[in-house]
Amino acid sequence: MEVLFIADIVGKAGRRAVFQFLPKIISRYSIDFVLANGENAAGGLGITPQVAEELVRGGVDLLTSGNHVWEKQEILSFMESDKRLIRPANYPEGTPGSGTALIASSINTRIGILNLEGRVFMKNLDCPFLVAKREIEKLKKEIEIIIVDFHAEATSEKVALGWFLDGEVSAVIGTHTHVQTADEKILPKGTAYITDVGMTGPIHSIIGMKKEVVMRRFLTQIPRKFEVAKGDIQLQGVIIGIDNETGKSTNIERINLTSTINGI
Repeated sequence: MEVLFIADIVGKAGRRAVFQFLPKIISRYSIDFVLANGENAAGGLGITPQVAEELVRGGVDLLTSGNHVWEKQEILSFMESDKRLIRPANYPEGTPGSGTALIASSINTRIGILNLEGRVFMKNLDCPFLVAKREIEKLKKEIEIIIVDFHAEATSEKVALGWFLDGEVSAVIGTHTHVQTADEKILPKGTAYITDVGMTGPIHSIIGMKKEVVMRRFLTQIPRKFEVAKGDIQLQGVIIGIDNETGKSTNIERINLTSTINGI
């Protein structure tokens, strides 16, 4: 099985990159299942039901998220009714939505998805390591292929979870920092890993936002509203090859496709 994980989609520019590149990637790599982190897909902060449905219609099978998923209040009821958008599983009991999903691929092989959020430099949530063990135990009663989106800030926390879950899941994919790392690998027991899968959105930006606004904030320390940058776009992500029988990964490949405003 070939799984594509699309890096954090930022605003309209990120959605444009998905719609432009996704059909070509699916065809070229014979992709069976498409995952994407969509927590910043609406205006660069949060996601709306309309944007989630637009991305699903565009070919994304399931959307993961993170700490910014709560920015648009209308998404709360959507997450309760539509399981194609999940949130980190280590939020407190009673939080809207689900932290896991079971969904069929294009070749009718079911996949388990687990979303987690880190705690270093982020919210004081339940322990992602212990929650991962608990949720994986439940998922393994039904399937072998499990992919984890670990939405976290600290590199050390992401690397630690990768080693902690080596052999327990098919892949641990880091999200949140919007900067693609070059450490993709298959760990010794068959788990694919990358510290951060990157960003899908405007190239000439500071993690997706207008450079001038972000730099002014650093220079003055005065809060300013961020705006999604425009212009040339990129789609970053990873393609993971997984053995259908064992759930072990056989390969992981980074992708970084770019396009100018005048075409590829």
